[in-house]
Amino acid sequence: MERWLGAWREHCYALLRVVTGLLFFCHGVQKLFGFPGGRAVAGTSLLQTAGIIELVAGALIALGLWTSYAAFLASGEMAVAYFTAHAPGGFWPILNRGELAVVYCLLFLYIASRGAGPLSVEEWCAGSKNL
Repeated sequence: MERWLGAWREHCYALLRVVTGLLFFCHGVQKLFGFPGGRAVAGTSLLQTAGIIELVAGALIALGLWTSYAAFLASGEMAVAYFTAHAPGGFWPILNRGELAVVYCLLFLYIASRGAGPLSVEEWCAGSKNL
């Protein structure tokens, strides 16, 4: 059976990568600067380290630059976040409020395995080398 969006699969992947990266970037901005809403994390803590990873990795993933490395790091951060902050609250992610960490972890693992794809800095740099 032919996929009805099959012709757009590469652009859909690019949209997934960019939006996921931007949303992750926003988590980092919120942790580090308290914007939009919330409070910035003070001092040197695990949450501040998470904010830096989210800010930098989110930006790199959205831009499509060093995407596999950034996404793998982000996936690992989300696995650590789940098991340290959510899993102690119970087995089921929907009950321990860890479903977002699980989804991010698996999305970033997929992005790490797939790479930057279209509409990325990596694709642009590879294309400019062929000129």
